[in-house]
Amino acid sequence: MSWKIGVDIGGTFIDFCALDTQTNRMSTLKVLTTPDRPGSELRRGLEMLAERDGVLPEQVETFVHGTTVGINTVIQRKGARLALVTNAGFEDVVELGRLRLPDMYSLFCAAPEPLVSRDMIFGISGRVLSDGSILHPLDEEEIRAVARAARAAGAQGVIVSLLHSYRNPEQERAAARIIAGQEPDLFVFAGADVWPVVREYERSTTAILNGYVHPRIAGYLGGLEETLTGLDVPARPYITKSNGGLMTASEGKTACVSMLLSGTASGVMGAAWLARQAGIANVLTLDIGGTSADIAIITDGAPAFGTGEMIGEFPLHIPSVSVSSIGIGGGSIAAVDGQGVLRVGPESAGSSPGPACYGRGGTRPTITDAMAICGYLGHVPMAYGQLQMHVELAHEAMAPLAAALGLSVQQAAQAILDVAVSEMFVEVEKLASREGVDIRDYALMPFGGGGPMLGCFLARELGMTRVIAARSPGVVSALGGLVADIKGDFVRTLFTDCGDEAPPVLRAAMAEMVAESDGWLRLRQGFSGPSDIFLSADMRYSGQSFEIEVALQPGWIETGDMAAIGAAFHRRHAEVYDFSDPEGRIDIVNLRLVRAGRTPPIAMQEAEPRTGAAPAARSIRVFGPGGWQEVPLYLRQSVTAGQTVSGPAVVAQEDTTLVIPEGYAGTVDRLLNIHLTQEVAA
Repeated sequence: MSWKIGVDIGGTFIDFCALDTQTNRMSTLKVLTTPDRPGSELRRGLEMLAERDGVLPEQVETFVHGTTVGINTVIQRKGARLALVTNAGFEDVVELGRLRLPDMYSLFCAAPEPLVSRDMIFGISGRVLSDGSILHPLDEEEIRAVARAARAAGAQGVIVSLLHSYRNPEQERAAARIIAGQEPDLFVFAGADVWPVVREYERSTTAILNGYVHPRIAGYLGGLEETLTGLDVPARPYITKSNGGLMTASEGKTACVSMLLSGTASGVMGAAWLARQAGIANVLTLDIGGTSADIAIITDGAPAFGTGEMIGEFPLHIPSVSVSSIGIGGGSIAAVDGQGVLRVGPESAGSSPGPACYGRGGTRPTITDAMAICGYLGHVPMAYGQLQMHVELAHEAMAPLAAALGLSVQQAAQAILDVAVSEMFVEVEKLASREGVDIRDYALMPFGGGGPMLGCFLARELGMTRVIAARSPGVVSALGGLVADIKGDFVRTLFTDCGDEAPPVLRAAMAEMVAESDGWLRLRQGFSGPSDIFLSADMRYSGQSFEIEVALQPGWIETGDMAAIGAAFHRRHAEVYDFSDPEGRIDIVNLRLVRAGRTPPIAMQEAEPRTGAAPAARSIRVFGPGGWQEVPLYLRQSVTAGQTVSGPAVVAQEDTTLVIPEGYAGTVDRLLNIHLTQEVAA
């Protein structure tokens, strides 16, 4: 017997998904996080899986971990004190950025404080030109003096980001070697080694983010490896990446920026896989954890990818699964502001003390407390028996807020749920507009501990008529690690037009990246199985300021078929902007390559279908806009394939609670997904 284990750690729970590779039996678990003792929840969860389900550590052949430690470090600003070494005269590049405010329509908006303060930025005299030639050589003594000054100023690490290192990185790397030799206690990263892309601001901020989170991520992953070794787990640990793929934990200690969206990307990949298994091509995912709600769009079975995803207040310029986040989670705290307006989030109770109804010391009302007061929670043990619901404590926490609003406790709870749904509605509308899709053509897949509780309410507001609830929605992010491929991204900046001189340039760049990706996959990741190569290019019409990514066929580059490449760009430009210029001159800025090592597919057990309505355990009272009403309570383990459920109803299970409002009817497929359809009035 052997096991594959996927783990995802969030703000409130750490989720486990264990698959028996021989029987396809899946075991799931949630364990409360321990912020004061990071890592202990992982040990506890593995020990509980061994005791409860016979998941013996020595039988674990695959271990995949997704984590939010990187993004939380940025959001909480608890990263390393950094120094930045750049070209003389360009010391203000981080503060200038792109001269854009986060919200151009707000009179009170301010740019975020940079992660590297101005007094920690040092200019040096070396200079590389845009063609890669050297204008001024490095002054080694000058660089040594900068290293000493950075150390004296309290720097823990140094980022070296020089002009045009995407074209010629040797000067940047030489400066990094000199600094490391002068001050061996400092860690040093060169921008071109982190992400060698054109535009100095984007390249610099990406390298800064990598260095900022490096100490905490390296320490965390080192602790992960020690924990697994101490438990006699033989599997080499892998980490989920922002691009939806995997890399080894040992590489993650230095390629930190690649895992900043580790947990959120893993959830989207898990949801995409579940949707494909269920035969649904177009899905809006809704992942609600303890602190945030993450939404993503899946079209034709694949999630959207892009660059520029926000990590706290800063853009991330490496390829990532496109996810929009909002500070609405199960632990989001509700309060009345100075103008008497009800606000929900972004402040969260987290796991400690957590929502008041958890009985762990929380005293302020949260979304979870509102769900408990409205009668949706507290009917069965939660979190695999680790939590008992204390509804009376939720009432106590809600009472002051209700008094301030002039409402009953139940009405205040319902108001909190309404505000939370409206906040998510706005974010979904913005995402759908950016992607250019009609969200009503999509099915909603809610997951995470809180997604199924609010999913149908959000779908109803958005005009979405289909909702799919997976068998174990609370651990979809953990499942995502088990279905992800080992994946690396590679890029070359070319700056060539789409003409007769381009084919040899493209062929040379593709050959370099194929060789580099092969070494990365076979040697650094230790992967010997089959793999796929995906090519794309960042292209634009000459004179445009920014590019769009266009998928390419390797054969076009091998044969020099520039007409096919140009036609692909025109089509994509028309899709994005509803306009193309077939006669326009085209620039190819970057060539990109994705190398994906295919992990063995997994299969889920199917259930034999039955007929008729699912049996209700009993009736419960819930509070909604119309007041109290009696609704059936279903236990998820008693609902099987072929059966039907109808709203209003509540479906309780160990990892989450599914709330089905009035007007929804559902059927259960062979994989035990519940497919809900909203009746639309004529």
